[in-house]
Amino acid sequence: MKSGKKIAIGVGVLVLLLAIVGFTVHESGKGVVVVQTGKVGREDLTSVVSASGEVKPKTYVNIGANGYGKITKLFVHEGEQVKKGQLLAKLDYIQSAADVAAMQAQLAAAKTDYAASEAALKSAQSDLDKARADYDRAKLDYQRGEGLYGQQLIPKQDFDARKATFESADAAVASARARIAQVKAQTASTQERIRQMQAQLTHASDVLSKTEYTSPYDGIVSNLPVREGETVIMGIQSSPGSLLMTVSDMSVVTAEVMVDETDIVNVKLGQPAEVTIDAIPKKVFNGEVTEIGNNAVVRSTGLATTQTTTGSQEAKDFKVVVTIKDPPLNLRPGLSTTAKIRTATRSNAVAIPIQALTVRQKADLEIKPKKGTVQAASPASSAKDKEEIQGVFVVRNKKAEFVKVDTGITGVTDIEVTTGLEPGQEIVTGSYKVLRSLRNGASVKVDNSAPKKEEEKS
Repeated sequence: MKSGKKIAIGVGVLVLLLAIVGFTVHESGKGVVVVQTGKVGREDLTSVVSASGEVKPKTYVNIGANGYGKITKLFVHEGEQVKKGQLLAKLDYIQSAADVAAMQAQLAAAKTDYAASEAALKSAQSDLDKARADYDRAKLDYQRGEGLYGQQLIPKQDFDARKATFESADAAVASARARIAQVKAQTASTQERIRQMQAQLTHASDVLSKTEYTSPYDGIVSNLPVREGETVIMGIQSSPGSLLMTVSDMSVVTAEVMVDETDIVNVKLGQPAEVTIDAIPKKVFNGEVTEIGNNAVVRSTGLATTQTTTGSQEAKDFKVVVTIKDPPLNLRPGLSTTAKIRTATRSNAVAIPIQALTVRQKADLEIKPKKGTVQAASPASSAKDKEEIQGVFVVRNKKAEFVKVDTGITGVTDIEVTTGLEPGQEIVTGSYKVLRSLRNGASVKVDNSAPKKEEEKS
């Protein structure tokens, strides 16, 4: 065989081999998914619930009008520091003071009448005693005269006179007793009138006292919506009365925030929190959860669910109060604030990126047979096949294997894994599009290079 022919045959065989290899590589590359991976590691995790709200003093009081009248004097201005018992405002009190003076005069007159009744009662008692003495003397004289008249020792005229004197003394005793009963009734009536006057005086004094308003404790006048000369009214049933001012005790300041209903179950009393205030940027204040609301608040209306008569599927929040430690003196009620409440911490926990966690139905985890193999007919899918399982894809022998995991607390970017994984294992972390469709047992190719940015369109 000529050498040229041998070379041609060799080149042909080489080309055939290269074609076979290329076809094999091409076929083996079909179905390979490019993924990004990461290692299961250990980290210190902190679970945080973030909520926004406003700054409020722990103790504050809205001082409302307790009566109708004109404001004659305001002794404070908004933002002023006040002491307990300090006079804040005064309403028109002329009519109220006159009512008090009238009641005092009537009460004094009633007390004078009572004193007169007591004197009359003593006088009537003396009259009764005198009448009884006269009665006893007339009775003895009558009895003596009756005996003498029976013995024919005195004339009938003398006996009749003694009898008349006795009967008159008996009537005088009865009259004195009736007079005492009358005076006692007058005295009791006067006592009741005194009680009535005292009650009316108490009422008038209370009305007069409500024309002056004092501070219930040390604090600051945080709101003063009225001015001197304005007329204020008290509330009636569902109609609110006039608000004079708000006094706030700023010694204990809180951040009142609204926590989403899905997070409230993780919030507990005493948990630490970091509070930021929009008006004081780049500064974080430490705090502690001191109050957790029991009633949900409808986010769109701000009303508690107990105040609504119809059911609602709207988003709901719960009020949580965080007491700020060492608040600055320049804090004011109503400032916007955000609280980050640390609900749980884990040291040296097995952790994975949150985006690596995915969910699959049980039926989707079955590895599909290769083409050309016979697959037995499967029964109709049941509810058990649709059961959702939480897990991650672990890279083993260039294949993605779904592993069921149980999780614990969630940090900012990572989540704790309590069972199913060990530190050092390689898991699929992206991309998001790949994780959505990645199948159990799929062949994968790891490419952890930074994704290329799309060229800007000219």
